[in-house]
Order: sequence, then structure tokens, then C-alpha cells
Amino acid sequence: MRIEQACPLPLLHIADATAVSIQAQGFRSIGLLGTKYTMEQDFYTGRLREFGLDVRIPNEAERAIVHRIIYGELCQGKVLAESRQQYRDVIRSLVEAGAEAVILGCTEIGLLIQPADSPVPIFDTTAIHAQAAVNFCCN
Repeated sequence: MRIEQACPLPLLHIADATAVSIQAQGFRSIGLLGTKYTMEQDFYTGRLREFGLDVRIPNEAERAIVHRIIYGELCQGKVLAESRQQYRDVIRSLVEAGAEAVILGCTEIGLLIQPADSPVPIFDTTAIHAQAAVNFCCN
């Protein structure tokens, strides 16, 4: 928020673009996967909640798994089948907790999880943010 206030240039916040995309498809209860910081701190979840979304995050043990795989594997170029299964299990837990769709809130998660890996729609923030930038530049 402070960056937006201090900068005279338009800022395309990734969480805003994601929230607009989610709302356009009619979802309200959304699961969030990302780094520990993304899942636990308010800079992302709070922004989604400002759009009226009910944000659900994995439990503490699942958050540790998601975070570890991002930094310990995906950022190192490792895409492992067992990690894909762990993410599928976390997604299933989010769905059981009421998530109607799931946000892939970290660039690298798209290397591991595809739409076929989830029983609900996924929102890849990398693609959403890029599309928002294209739309902004073309309009």
C-alpha cells in the first residue's frame, strides 16, 4: 500500500488481478498456495479479502511442505512426482475445507501443478498477472 501511495506510476498488484479473475468466474471461497510468507502474511491474503473472498490456507504442517518444495526443489529446477502428490493432497485438504478453487500464488508452483492435478479450478497468478499487464498496455 505504501508503494502505491508513493509511486506516481500505476501499480498492477498481483493479488488484485487474481481477485478480479476469481470473481469473474463466480468463486468466493478460495484456497491459497505459496511461500510461507504469502500464505501467512496479510500483504496477499488481506488484499484478496478486500475483494470479499474467503481465503483458506493449508494447515501449519501442509504450509511447511508447500514452502519447502518451493524453495528446496522448484527454485532449484527439481520437479518431483512425490512432491506433485503432496501438493495434490494439500489441494484436496483445501477443497475439503470449502475451497471452490485454488490460487497458485508462487511463480514456480505452475511447474509442478497443472489443472489436471486439482479437483477444482486453479488460478495461476503468473499467467493472470502477465495478462493484466498486457491488458493494461493495450487499453
